[in-house]
Amino acid sequence: MKEKLYNIPINDAVNAGDECPFCNIERSIEQDLMDFVLGNESSYMESDIRDKTDKAGFCRRHFKNMYDYGNTLGNAWIMKTHMKRVNEEMKEAMKKFSPEKTGSMLKRSRVKGANSVSAWIYSSEDTCFICNSFKDHYDRYMRTFFDMYLKDEDFSRRIKEGKGFCLPHFADLLDYASANLSKDKQKAFADSFFPVMEKNFERLYEDVSWLVEKFDYKNKDADWKNSREALQNCMQKLKGGYPADPVYRMKK
Repeated sequence: MKEKLYNIPINDAVNAGDECPFCNIERSIEQDLMDFVLGNESSYMESDIRDKTDKAGFCRRHFKNMYDYGNTLGNAWIMKTHMKRVNEEMKEAMKKFSPEKTGSMLKRSRVKGANSVSAWIYSSEDTCFICNSFKDHYDRYMRTFFDMYLKDEDFSRRIKEGKGFCLPHFADLLDYASANLSKDKQKAFADSFFPVMEKNFERLYEDVSWLVEKFDYKNKDADWKNSREALQNCMQKLKGGYPADPVYRMKK
C-alpha cells in the first residue's frame, strides 16, 4: 500500500511500540496544537484565530497546559480578549436570570443548568479550542487507521503483534467499527484484538506485580525485568496518555 501523507503519523505511532498507538497520535496532535496556539508562529496575534479561541475558550486541562507552555505574552493576549468576551456573555446571562420555583424541601435536588447563568456556565465548559481541533484530527486518523487496517496486510500484522491499545482508545476503535464496518468485519476485528488486549493486560499485571516484589528485601539484588516503567505503563493502559511525560514547553 503506497504510503500517503496522512498515513505517516499512524505508521510512526505503531512503529514506536508504545502501549497505545493512539496515545502517541494524541500527544503529537496536542503538542502541534499548542505550538500553533502559542508557539513562535504567533497565531495568537491573528485576529481570526483569536476570534476562534475567544469563542471556544479552553478546558481546565488545556489552560494548565498553556500555562506550563511558558509564553506569557501569548497567553496574556489570548486571555485579554477571551475575558472581554466572557464578561459580555456573563452580563447577558445575568440579565436573563430568573429565580426558579422550588418544590418540597425534602424533594429539592440540584438541577444542572436550571437558570440562565448556570446554563451559560455549563455550556461554556463544554467547549475548548484545542479539544475541538483535536476531535477533527482524531476522526480523520480513526478513518485512516481502519482504511490501513483493512487494506494493508503488513500494517495489520504489525498492530496484531504490538501491545494493543489503552482502554479509552480501544473503546473508540470498537465504536467506530460498529458504526462503519459490516458485522463480519466487526467480528474479525474483535476476534483479532481481544486476545491482544488480554495478553498485554496480563503482561502489565506481571510487570507491576514484580515491581511490588522488588521492594521485598529478599529480591533487592534480583533483576528488575520489565517492572521499572510498570506504573506509568499500567496507568496509560487504563486511562490513556503518558503519566511520566515532562511538561511540554515552548521551543525557544
